[in-house]
Amino acid sequence: MTLTFNPIRYSELLSQYQPKLIKTEEENEQALAIVEDLMHRQDRTAEEDELLDLWVALIEKFEQEHYQIGTTSTPRSMLLFLMEQQDRQESDLIEIFGSEAGVADVLNDHCEMTRTQMKALGEFFSVNPSVFL
Repeated sequence: MTLTFNPIRYSELLSQYQPKLIKTEEENEQALAIVEDLMHRQDRTAEEDELLDLWVALIEKFEQEHYQIGTTSTPRSMLLFLMEQQDRQESDLIEIFGSEAGVADVLNDHCEMTRTQMKALGEFFSVNPSVFL
């Protein structure tokens, strides 16, 4: 089944959510909540997918400008930073790393993340997976 894009429904969603450039941490938190809501919807529509992509782009732009992630960050430090920012616990990552031991190995820098894990973390935290490279 191919989802067809309905511009009228998309306009309604834009009117409802009113996406705009994010300028404050508070606006970023609100945007993250919207993304979280959209990501967890069952049977998301094509219009909701498009809105989700827009919000993610706005969040990424804000975070790139305000968090100044430099070349000194490591995949581990980025993971710890995102966990703190989004109030996540180690137990939230078990599904991504397969076990508590897997989470501990990554967080204690005993092993590196795989590309598959980086992609899953990107989706989980609503960021570009490349931040974990």
